[in-house]
This record gives sequence, C-alpha cells and structure tokens, in this order.
Amino acid sequence: MSHVGELGSGAGKGGGGGGSIREAGGSLGKKEAAHEEEFFYKQQKEQLKNLKTKTDNKTPDANKK
Repeated sequence: MSHVGELGSGAGKGGGGGGSIREAGGSLGKKEAAHEEEFFYKQQKEQLKNLKTKTDNKTPDANKK
C-alpha cells in the first residue's frame, strides 16, 4: 500500500515535482497526472509487445539444434 497522496494533487502529496501545473494541484494537475500515466502505460504495453515478438521469432531457432 502506497503512502503517497493522489497523483496530481500538488507538491509533496505524490503528484508534485512534475512541473508547475502538477505542483499547483487541482483538476489540471490531476488531468496531467492521468495523461502521464496513460502515456507510460501505452509505452510499456508497446515495449512488451515488441519483446514478445522478438522472443517468438527466436524460439524456432532454438529448436533446430
């Protein structure tokens, strides 16, 4: 369980330190935090897809021994 506050809720509460909009908190800070979370989620999903593709392509070569 995390002891930080809600993302985007202002400096020092789990959403701070990410720029002036997030430090101010409020709805813009929350929106920016949600936007950031979505970006990293999509980026990680794409990286996992690429990794799976690479490992799937290597699997048949390992069986040719």
